[in-house]
Amino acid sequence: MTRTLVLATHNAHKVTELRRILGAQLDGIELVGYDGPEPVEDGDTFEANALIKARAAYEHTGLPSIADDSGICVDALGGEPGIRSARYAGTRDDKDNYRLLLKNLGDNSDRSADFMCAAAFVDGESEFVELGVWTGTILHEPVGAGGFGYDPIFRPEGLEVASAELSPDEKNAISHRSRAFGALMPRIREHLL
Repeated sequence: MTRTLVLATHNAHKVTELRRILGAQLDGIELVGYDGPEPVEDGDTFEANALIKARAAYEHTGLPSIADDSGICVDALGGEPGIRSARYAGTRDDKDNYRLLLKNLGDNSDRSADFMCAAAFVDGESEFVELGVWTGTILHEPVGAGGFGYDPIFRPEGLEVASAELSPDEKNAISHRSRAFGALMPRIREHLL
């Protein structure tokens, strides 16, 4: 019997990306997109916002739901932009966001940063949240044509390229989203199957 799992996003690309990340972990589970209203993300942590989205999808569909909330936290900026990463510059435009981050960071020698992703599961009986962290540094200028968001200015620890220079499969194998959902899926499988 196949179980349906709703991914609380209106972004079809995110559904495709997560299917690729999870691969065989989805055996027996059909991952579908969400067509309901978007909730107000007013939590003060990635975990709280992921739960808000997963709860909203569950309440709308009545089906087990997952969601994530992610962003980049720069040490020298006191963890900013953090949960405000997608709207940091006020335009919701990726280039505006990373340009503002580079401007605010300036020539600071501490360029350490973490991509963070909280992945949440809600089914009316149980709630699980896992956090994935991808450590690296902020480059002085954008490079690469792949990825999205802050990928052009983020160099993952141990690599000599920006995350925007990684292939989708390379990024999906090591990213914060991969780590968060990789930790969450065994708990979901145990609970649902």
